[in-house]
This record gives sequence, structure tokens and C-alpha cells, in this order.
Amino acid sequence: MDTPIYDFVKEYQKKRAVRLHMPGHKGSPFLGCESFDITEIKGADDLYHPQGIIKQSEENATQLFGSRRTFYSTGGSSQCIGAMVYLAMLHSKKEQDRKIILAARNAHKAFLHACALLDLNVQWVYPEQEATLCACPILPQQLDEVLGSMEVLPFAFYITSPDYLGGMADIMGLSEVCKKYGVPFLVDNAHGAYLRFLEKSLHPLDLGADMCCDSAHKTLPVLTGGAYLHISKGAMASFERDGKNALSLFGSTSPSYLILQSLDLCNRTLAEGYAEKILLCEKKIAQLALKLQQKGYALQHIEPLKLVIQSGKMGIMGDELAEDLRGRGIEVEFADADHLVLMFTPENMASDFEIAVDAFPPLTSQGIEVPKTVLPSRGERVMTIRQAMFAKRCSVLTQQSLGRICATPVVSCPPAIPIAISGERITQGMIDLFLLYGIEEIDVVDE
Repeated sequence: MDTPIYDFVKEYQKKRAVRLHMPGHKGSPFLGCESFDITEIKGADDLYHPQGIIKQSEENATQLFGSRRTFYSTGGSSQCIGAMVYLAMLHSKKEQDRKIILAARNAHKAFLHACALLDLNVQWVYPEQEATLCACPILPQQLDEVLGSMEVLPFAFYITSPDYLGGMADIMGLSEVCKKYGVPFLVDNAHGAYLRFLEKSLHPLDLGADMCCDSAHKTLPVLTGGAYLHISKGAMASFERDGKNALSLFGSTSPSYLILQSLDLCNRTLAEGYAEKILLCEKKIAQLALKLQQKGYALQHIEPLKLVIQSGKMGIMGDELAEDLRGRGIEVEFADADHLVLMFTPENMASDFEIAVDAFPPLTSQGIEVPKTVLPSRGERVMTIRQAMFAKRCSVLTQQSLGRICATPVVSCPPAIPIAISGERITQGMIDLFLLYGIEEIDVVDE
């Protein structure tokens, strides 16, 4: 597969032209990549109005993902989330409420930012069983009951899958329910770009989603910030028509050409037997999982390229285990009190798996009682998300925030899932979870 963006930049680099244009480093090697970092010079195309090399490269990605259209983002899935929500709102049907979107509660804070900017209201769907901050399993039957009970349908249903703990929703089942009610189905697939390239695709586009976003940089060989917005073949044609404009509303007018080149080169990587590399990686992960279980570790392994150590079940604080691993030369993706997340890709070397096995000491006995990261019950809605985010605010100690109105969704990234939603009154359960995540100050509305 050709790589038009990378090829253009490489040729420009070889010319050693006098760079009387942005960026200011002029190609001088401060980091070492500057000679490949350009702006929209003649022939470099325009990300939001592509007619040349970017258009050609996005067409390659569209072919690889089997979409109606795949767009590039250099602002990560955060940019795509805003664009996706905007498109669904813009093209909502007359019988749908353009102000209300239905969403699973474990949405990324970028979703809240989009709702604030678009002045949207969210009707949250909570799981029927006890859930953690990161995991919010919504079943098709539950969605059917929720949509069936609404007098006016929302303009879209939004869900995160895979979630941070590797949980994967029944996308096909949820899609069938959405189609039954004529509600567009949006999936934050930030952690699952590679799912298209498994032996049998588990990508949301192939399971019925109308739109989804992939953080290419999370699981594919792409620079941080590289992402895709996918429009499915079964979605409205207008989503494709207005996709670029939607992305431009939430993105910089100076997109990174380093990121664009990495997305472009990734196309070639994916086209050249990447599925075989993923399959080999899956086998290595399965072997690692077996060895860790033999050492006494409780594991959750649902998403193919992610291993979750259920530290709480073993009486171990996940964040303390992460610190111990850090001292042994391993940096994990995420850890909280009762979980530790390990993410792998085909780019991990065989030695990485060997080091990981040796780094985990055998468990001989149960440890302390670990506090659970249970999602607090829903808070009282006092203001809209937009009102709260745009209101005057002040910072207060977490212990002194009971009864105050949450202004900004404060939470570390990862997992970037709000403990309190902007506009909700803060409860004791929220305070307990804030403190568990080490958040000692909260922005509240200045009343």
C-alpha cells in the first residue's frame, strides 16, 4: 500500500529547501524529528479540506477498515468524540430530541467537554449490577427498556467499548436495539483500533455501530495523538459529508504532520500481514497469563491485547503493585486500588514478556482488605453540564466538598472517567472515591 504523506515529506526533506515558512525550528534537529515536521506548504494538502496526499491516505485507511469513510485526527479520540456527537446531533430526526444524548456512565471526560460545548443534556445509563468507575456493562435488554420508556428518543446512544479494564460490550446486540428505535449508535473504541485486524474482526464498524472513534496511537504503531473517526457504510451519508467540518470544530488548524505521517505509514503496516502479528502477540499474552495464574494472580482477560490483574481480589493494592513493578523496570498502563492494567501490542519484544513474568513475585498468602473503586450512585442534577463548566468556580478540599456542585470533572488521566458529573451535587460516595484516587482538591461552582 502506498504512503503518499510520508513520501511527500521525505522528498521535501531531501530537497533541503530554505524553509521560510512555519514551524520555527526550520528543520533543525533539536529532538531529531524536526526535518520531517512541516506545515501546509504547497503540495502538503490540508487535513480539513483534503484534495491530494491526505485524501489519498485517508482513502487507504477507509479501504483497510471497510468503512463508508475514515477520517484522520491528530487530536486523538478526544477530537473524534466531539465530532461524532456533533454529527449525530446535527442530523437528528424530527422525532428525536436534539438536546438529549443517551450514554453509558463510564464515558471519557472528552465526552463531557463535547456536551458542554454543544450545550447537550445527558441521560446516563447505569449498569444493573454493581460497577466500578472504569467498567459500565450495559446489556441490550436494558437498553431496550430504557429507549422504550422514553417519550422522546435521544439523538444518539453513546458507549465506551472496550473499557479501561478490557470489558467489551455486546456491540451487535446493542446495535440491533438502536436500529429498532432509529437511534444512531456511537462507540468510543479508543482502545480497540486493532480489533478490525483480528482473525475474526471485533471492530464496532463490523458489529453494527454507525460511527466510532479509534485512538490509533493506543494499540497501533502510530504517534501519540493519531486517531480515526469512522463512518460506517450503513450510517447516514450526511455523516460523511459533514465529517471534516465536524472534526475542524474540535481540532487545531495546525495539525501535526508527524502524526499524519505515522497514520499514513500505519496503513502499509496494517496491509502487510498485521493480523498474523496480532495472533502471535495473543499467543504470548496467553502464555504470560498462564504463568501469572500459576504464581497466584487473579486475572481478567477479555480484550485480546489487555491483561488486567485483579489485585483487590488478592488483597493487594494495585497502585502499590504498580510502584513495585516500576522499580523493576516495568511501567504499566493504569493502576488503581483494585486493578492493574497491562497493555500489549505486536511491537512488544519477546523479552518484554519474559521480564514481565520475572517481575511478578509468587503470591503465598492473602494480604490486606482493599477498598473497591465502586461507582457512586447517581448524584442530584442541579445545573446542566454547560452551566456548571462555564460557571465561576473555586477549588475546595475534597473533604469539604460535600453538597457542593461539581464544576469540572476532576479525575486523573488515565482513566479520565469523571467521578462526579459537572452540575451534580457531590455526595459522600463521590468524596470517598476522589480520595481513593488521590484527588485532594475539587473545582466546584462558586455559589
